[in-house]
Amino acid sequence: MSAFPLSALSSAAARIPPYFLNTDHRQRVLSQLRGKHNGLEKYIYLNGLKERDPNLFYEVLLGNMLEVIPILYTPTVGDACSNYSHIWRRPEGLYISIEQKGNIKQVLRSWPSGQAARIAVVTDGSRILGLGDLGANGLPIAIGKLDLYIGGAGIKPSTTVPICLDLGTNTEKYLTDPLYLGVRRKRPDTEEMDAFMNEFMEAMQEVFPHLVVQFEDFSTDNAFRYLEMFRNKYRVFNDDIQGTGSVVLSGFLNAARLASSASGTPLADQRILFFGAGSAGIGVAKQLTSFFTLQGLSEEEARSRIYTVDSKGLITADRKGLQEHKKYFARTDYQGPPLTSLIDIIEYVKPTALLGLSTIQNAFTEDVVRLMARLNTRPIIFPLSNPVSLCELEYQDAIRWTNGSVVFASGSPYKPVEFEGNIYEPGQGNNMYIFPGIGMGAILSKSKHITDSMVEQAAIALAGSLTVEETKAELVYPRLTRIRDISAQIALAVIRAAQKDNVDENALFRNLSDDALLEYIKAKQWQPTNTNSIPRL
Repeated sequence: MSAFPLSALSSAAARIPPYFLNTDHRQRVLSQLRGKHNGLEKYIYLNGLKERDPNLFYEVLLGNMLEVIPILYTPTVGDACSNYSHIWRRPEGLYISIEQKGNIKQVLRSWPSGQAARIAVVTDGSRILGLGDLGANGLPIAIGKLDLYIGGAGIKPSTTVPICLDLGTNTEKYLTDPLYLGVRRKRPDTEEMDAFMNEFMEAMQEVFPHLVVQFEDFSTDNAFRYLEMFRNKYRVFNDDIQGTGSVVLSGFLNAARLASSASGTPLADQRILFFGAGSAGIGVAKQLTSFFTLQGLSEEEARSRIYTVDSKGLITADRKGLQEHKKYFARTDYQGPPLTSLIDIIEYVKPTALLGLSTIQNAFTEDVVRLMARLNTRPIIFPLSNPVSLCELEYQDAIRWTNGSVVFASGSPYKPVEFEGNIYEPGQGNNMYIFPGIGMGAILSKSKHITDSMVEQAAIALAGSLTVEETKAELVYPRLTRIRDISAQIALAVIRAAQKDNVDENALFRNLSDDALLEYIKAKQWQPTNTNSIPRL
């Protein structure tokens, strides 16, 4: 290949090095990325790349998913959020302030996609990952999730809407930070917040009539509150509650098969102990009742197989001042003194599975893990808290303390571990397996609502997506490099569930076979165009 021919030169092309097209600019970008010294620097670099050349950004993402996703999302996005007021470079998403109440519709109309918008991720920054109330610094969580919709399911970038609801913050260090980007006030009370949220959702439906709305990282009480308030009125779901629940249900379906096969016991004999009872913990617990009902148990029998633990110990119905969302799984069959030690609770419950959603680093101590291994041939341990710094158990410790018998999945990524001559590959209960497919299925089916059945079928589709090789390797989740194919299979299951629930408004899909519909879904997945051309100047 030669330099640019003189006939092709323009004022723009003349500024490009003459033999630029002889090189692979994607490799240059990766080299620059890998030269950064920490995750936050890499995040800032990718942020700049997206501004300069979004097409190249998405091509690099799709070609290097395992390397780039942990930068755009967990664990690095936590650092990006914590520091966002200090690393902010340019407008990226839509801020809607509580001071704009009464004019929310006009603010939404400023977003360029208009009625072409198809998916929004909305946060109020009140509970970002395990980092607490970050206020207006929460926007990167919405941006990162939408990048995963684009990379994972092929949603067209121009149809996405990242939104941060700037409702104040109760974190004093942000209120006193001279560079803080948000409104400087405490968060509103319930009445004021409800009025704001009702105006917001009504405006969203009018301005973006075809939009699927994903709520993200609201405080625990508000996460449940607004999901229940809006789920039957708008096309909305909460990823912390439903997405996390669905992805864990999927991994648990495969983990339970491995554990039950090793112990020779029925799947219905599983007993699950949840350590952490916030919105994610209780949301996952409710989703996992589906595991037992799929085995033929009643809802009441399913609920009896699940135990929940919070900072005060085993949750029992006789506890005074018990929060509303914790009551469903509160035990009525324990009459002794309060159980506060995790060791004592495990000795009492004798769980086959221990799931962590507590955001307490190293909460699963060596004694806890060894006790689980003593009670079970293949103990199921899912430390699901994000980011890595808040995870309940390191993978290498889980392998070592169980002599390799653990069936493991975490919320954040871990590398394979070598132990006594064997290589063990961890599972990651990454919501990215689920929410892109749910979103794509809801968009294509034009579903009026996102039903429990749609979320459950997404989990079943994910569990069934393992290849023969992945099954032989005893993985509980498929490899993330296949995410687009996986998302297409999940979208298909979501569409069929929407049809069964009669909430779909795209009747054409009812006449297509599964194979034809799957091909249609794959054809609708957006792809970046080839970037081996003159870069944007």
